[in-house]
Amino acid sequence: MKRSIAALIMTTSLVLATGAFAQSLEKVVKVGSLGDQSGLYADIGGPGSVVAAQMAIEDSGLLAKGWKIDLISADHQNKPDIGSNIGKQWIDVDKVDVFVDLASSGVGLAISNLAREKNVVNLNSGSATSDLTGSQCSPNTVHWVYDTWMLANGTGKALVKSGGDSWFFLTADYAFGHALERDTAAVVTANNGKVLGGVRHPLNNSDFSSFLLQAQSSKAKIIGLANAGGDTTNAIKQAAEFGIVAGGQKLAGMLLFITDVHSLGLKVAQGLNFTETFYWDMNDQTRAFTKRFNEKHKKSPPTMIQAGIYSSLIHYFKALEALGGNPRDGRAVVAKMKEMPTDDPLFGKGSIRADGRKIHPAYLFEVKKPADSKYPWDYYNLVATIPAAEAFIPLDKSACPMLKKS
Repeated sequence: MKRSIAALIMTTSLVLATGAFAQSLEKVVKVGSLGDQSGLYADIGGPGSVVAAQMAIEDSGLLAKGWKIDLISADHQNKPDIGSNIGKQWIDVDKVDVFVDLASSGVGLAISNLAREKNVVNLNSGSATSDLTGSQCSPNTVHWVYDTWMLANGTGKALVKSGGDSWFFLTADYAFGHALERDTAAVVTANNGKVLGGVRHPLNNSDFSSFLLQAQSSKAKIIGLANAGGDTTNAIKQAAEFGIVAGGQKLAGMLLFITDVHSLGLKVAQGLNFTETFYWDMNDQTRAFTKRFNEKHKKSPPTMIQAGIYSSLIHYFKALEALGGNPRDGRAVVAKMKEMPTDDPLFGKGSIRADGRKIHPAYLFEVKKPADSKYPWDYYNLVATIPAAEAFIPLDKSACPMLKKS
């Protein structure tokens, strides 16, 4: 009996202590949107990412409950050293609690390491490399939206199965391009296809003529563009000038955004297949969000990166509220985010796995013909839905060290 009373007293004390701790937590948060504000990835992230982050702050409902949430932004210029220096300043001086955007895998990997070292939260929607939840996974990082494994297994597998069984790669020469080529080549060979060769080009390249000539001479059925943003659109435009598609070869835009399709125009982009996890015109909820987004950012509908920033922050704020405030402990916040199922109007219901990978469906799209587009930004035909359980690398195949049993 005495032991029961003692146990009850101890349990009550712990509950009271936990409640007091929750009440003592500050309801103050600082969000840092670190992206490409002016370069080749500015349209897919950048200024639009800042708008998406601000919308998430406003829609969280926390401001009305007395929370103070500030947002700052900066341009990492697609350079890991610049991104790291900004990140250190933000954490040490500006007291940033959470990073978002991070388009550019080199910068994304650098910030993931920094977030782990400084124990802040890293919500990466912009970087593509699957290493963020693979060999370089972190208890402080959640990888939202998409990654190179998803892109490879969505677009790559579909093209091989439809007869595109020989490939040549044009690859951006940095972490993202290398990861995308690696993951796509693995899919091609696993499905009895062949990789005939490849060539790497500098980031933010303007002249693809020599690279395209090598791809053309390879006679590969598929020319895989393991690049993004302005590099992808430049390569596709110049390939049209060389008559590559007219000559029987097919281009695979392994990472394509709606802003890229707009830049290319439907006449050039029609027929391109690619994989995304968000399209503004998918349903009433995505259209409603886009209408509000475009009132603030009139340049284009939200890309999947910008949608991911909104979605990830909404879930982050839910976790903070569940914790009773901001514990200034990134690992504890990410653990809470993993514990809670995700649910938002842009990506629907989902979850965050132990390796930090956010799980949701992906979609294989095809760019419409000009005659089939009925209104502005009506660019995609849905070819197939890839279920959430199949869209990302299976957990038992993940290289994440956090999953290893002791």
